[in-house]
Amino acid sequence: MRLTRCKVGLAAAAITFNLLFLFYGPWPQHRPRNSPTRGSRRVSAAGPRVTILVREFEAFDNAVPELVDSFLQQDPAQPIVVAADALPYPPLALPRIPNVRLALLQPALDRPAAASRPETYVATEFVALVPDGARADSPGQLERMVEALRTGSTRLVAAPVSTANPAKCLALNVSLREWTARYDRAPAVPRCDALEGDAVVLLRARDLFNLSAPLARPLGTSLFLQTALRGWTVRLLDLPFAAARQPPLATAHARWKAEREGRTRRAALLRTLGIRLVSWEGAQLEWFGCSKESARCFGTVEGDTPAYLYEERWTPPCCLRALRETARHVVGVLEAAGVRYWLEGGSLLGAARHGDIIPWDYDVDLGIYLEDVGNCEQLREAEGGSMVDERGFVWEKAVEGDFFRVQYSESNHLHVDVWPFYPRNGVMTKDTWLGHRQDVEFPEHFLQPLVTLPFAGFMAKAPNNYRRFLELKFGPGVIENPEYPNPTLLSLTRG
Repeated sequence: MRLTRCKVGLAAAAITFNLLFLFYGPWPQHRPRNSPTRGSRRVSAAGPRVTILVREFEAFDNAVPELVDSFLQQDPAQPIVVAADALPYPPLALPRIPNVRLALLQPALDRPAAASRPETYVATEFVALVPDGARADSPGQLERMVEALRTGSTRLVAAPVSTANPAKCLALNVSLREWTARYDRAPAVPRCDALEGDAVVLLRARDLFNLSAPLARPLGTSLFLQTALRGWTVRLLDLPFAAARQPPLATAHARWKAEREGRTRRAALLRTLGIRLVSWEGAQLEWFGCSKESARCFGTVEGDTPAYLYEERWTPPCCLRALRETARHVVGVLEAAGVRYWLEGGSLLGAARHGDIIPWDYDVDLGIYLEDVGNCEQLREAEGGSMVDERGFVWEKAVEGDFFRVQYSESNHLHVDVWPFYPRNGVMTKDTWLGHRQDVEFPEHFLQPLVTLPFAGFMAKAPNNYRRFLELKFGPGVIENPEYPNPTLLSLTRG
């Protein structure tokens, strides 16, 4: 279509008018609450790059409203998400503006699934995890943290909060295979694996929400266990945030209640994440696995291969502790009664290879002379029915055959199996064979005399020339070539 000179002129005028309106048109007349006045810091044209996410607070006593207001005073358009499992009570006094959202993480019948997912509420590239008791008092803190993250080599940056418990760096090693987390003093401050204390932590939203449990509480414990496992480090910046003017948990009762609930949350978190033992800075140990009052950490073993091996884990440390305690107790009883005993099967192999229980074993095996059973009161009583001794260990005749089993407790069935052998023509044999690889007869001369080996924290009796004894039972090179109990089902060497 041919354009006339008149039409071209009209089009040019229209374009000019639109450009002038774009640059010089009137500002909106209605400002949002806490909007910046003349001379205050103006929000960048691109909008905020960070969402404030408040997760770690107690509903019964907190300073969350002051925290939220402090960030809105720095930037009225600042996106803020307060995340709670259920509707906080007493209710939080939050501003009723679109950029401040309350996210309830427990699913509810009347809400869509997305409403309980925190990533639904975050549209920015970065997330700042801000603890209760913090407040913003200096313009540009979040932007400086963003630049530190962009230009640095860590996946997280953090700034301490000037409370009575400011953040400090820790080293953290997480071993899922061993179910353990080990904390220590960080060797290279300010770059560390974890933080202890109050800090604002900034990371990319995609990194946070790709964690398996991004907002599990206690948030600091959960976050750094997951990031340290992935090899991510955090850089602690010298960029402190202020503490709340009216700090939360100011009364002794509130602190007691928060500490009690925090311990409960931490224990539940660690069990959920599969951590059974925490070694804190200073080598203080804290256990989160089974005890005498609870069931053991794994179920019935099928094919000599416990369930945890399929999870690419080894025996939970609480179970190893219980096995060591049970073995030490049983050996003490047998020695006091004059019963001749020795380490058998995989337990002897563990003593020869590790000086301890094999890291993936699930019981302890001892051999005894059948003729000595009558010397031991506990074994005599077990022949007629189970008995619980004065320390809570359960002695009983095994249902699988003619041998004895000593369980850690009536609730926890971690156990030591005691196998009665007797000599026949110079060969030690027994009446029950369960088809295990090591379940074979052997010459009595291996027991004459017995020797001692370190095992499970004490010195235990073992066959002499135990290397030849083990190779008779398991095959050549068994000490130097570790393998799972049933490699036809699951092999250590094949990963």
